[in-house]
Amino acid sequence: MTDKTQKNINLKKATGAAVTTIIDNYIDVFLPSSDRVERSPLVKGNVRRPPLLAEHGFSILVEVIGDDISHRVLMDFGISNIGVPHNLNVLDIDIDTIEAFVISHGHHDHVGAIAEVLGGLSIKPRPVVVHPDVLISTRFRKLPDGKKIPIPGLKKGIIEETGNKVIDGRSPVLLASDYLLALGEIPRVNNFEKGMPSAYYEKDGEIYKDYIMDDKGIVLDVKGKGLVVISGCGHSGIINTIRHAQSITGVDKIYCVMGGFHLIGNIGETVIKRTIEEMEKINPEVIVPCHCTGLKAAQEFEKVFPKAFVLNASGTTIHL
Repeated sequence: MTDKTQKNINLKKATGAAVTTIIDNYIDVFLPSSDRVERSPLVKGNVRRPPLLAEHGFSILVEVIGDDISHRVLMDFGISNIGVPHNLNVLDIDIDTIEAFVISHGHHDHVGAIAEVLGGLSIKPRPVVVHPDVLISTRFRKLPDGKKIPIPGLKKGIIEETGNKVIDGRSPVLLASDYLLALGEIPRVNNFEKGMPSAYYEKDGEIYKDYIMDDKGIVLDVKGKGLVVISGCGHSGIINTIRHAQSITGVDKIYCVMGGFHLIGNIGETVIKRTIEEMEKINPEVIVPCHCTGLKAAQEFEKVFPKAFVLNASGTTIHL
């Protein structure tokens, strides 16, 4: 594992990859599988498996293959302390095979089961990539009527309490023997992705705008295919995230875009059209909207990208 901040980071080209959604907002046991998309089977042997859970949260397991060696990295932990551990068990995923962890940002729907998962490791310490702003404990949404909705986050010291190691995520961090890149802070460069305008935090009695600078994603480079860009919520803007990944890796071709695109609600829905227009220029082969993308946006992506679109659900594996 290395930490590099300069452009054109030497992200190694993987020979293959698979991304398994541990938990997402949606579940449907009748979704069909295909050559690229594998749905979790209902039975193991002749015994029906316990049901997978869905919740307003996100967690994915990335398995990347390089030099014939498989590496596993988990990003995010859902919103509850129940869903991710339960689904990991149903999916027969041994957490001790996971060599590193990434927190996409510090909102509660991404850190819910962190104590249970990290505390359950039998081999420690494992690296956990975390931006310092993940620990802001006074975040809230301010509604038009002035009402404040708290946004719980990560408890200070919880990662160390589980016996694992915090890696500063302000700058890009290479993981998995340099086959996976955790993006650092993502520049907000376009004129339409405005983040979460209702987000604020309190410090020393003063109220500040929260630009959610801890928002990050992870990136792979699959040999002969291009970059795989995965966001958590995409508060930085999914297009900003993709452009930043291209900039710091020096790779222009985008193979797959996956994750939360945060195109939900009054603000998010106003930029669906522009986001799709920009995505058409990028033209990924695979598009997997997740979590906070929103139903309206997901439907528009399916209309515009019928061949690339994948309807995600808890337990889905995308083979790349």
